[in-house]
Amino acid sequence: MENNFKKFANENLQPKTFTFDNINLGKAKEIIKMYPKNYKESSIMPLLSIAQNQNDGWLPKKAIEYVSAFLNVPEIKVLEIATFYSMYNLSPVGKNHIEVCTTSPCMLRGSDEILVKLKKLIGANIGEVSKDCVFSLNKVECLGACVNAPIVKINQNYYEDLNLQSVEELINKLRVNKKIKIGPQSSRKGSEPRKN
Repeated sequence: MENNFKKFANENLQPKTFTFDNINLGKAKEIIKMYPKNYKESSIMPLLSIAQNQNDGWLPKKAIEYVSAFLNVPEIKVLEIATFYSMYNLSPVGKNHIEVCTTSPCMLRGSDEILVKLKKLIGANIGEVSKDCVFSLNKVECLGACVNAPIVKINQNYYEDLNLQSVEELINKLRVNKKIKIGPQSSRKGSEPRKN
């Protein structure tokens, strides 16, 4: 039940270099402009997110070094952030990286059962990538949408008001690249009371 995505990938998986592509370089420069010059460390998190998105959902060592050099901040500052926050992955993830919230509100609404179901559906345990590399699974603490518990985050999107049936439908659609509805998977609007 260990989070293997917080361990650096083996050297054979690490790219030799990393730089932002032209689009992401432009985004990074715009982000830096939003902060006072003496607070450039404040842009570490958004720049790590850009790097991770550019690199198929994970941060190689070279990306951490690059962000450090790009901002001219000590590498340890970037490394501390990359290793602390669960949103950053230090090893490859599946095409659909699934994060299951297991904090109290989600747990009380069935996240433990959803986690068990997901393991069976994708054929991977927590901290693993499925054999076909389509899915990876992780459990996280609080995704911040407690009112619509239980919640699962897949890549950048939240799927809320889940149950075992809706989770299976999500996975089946993702497996065949069908479009899936982001947000609540019930007919409930916003945080209105549940009908059950």
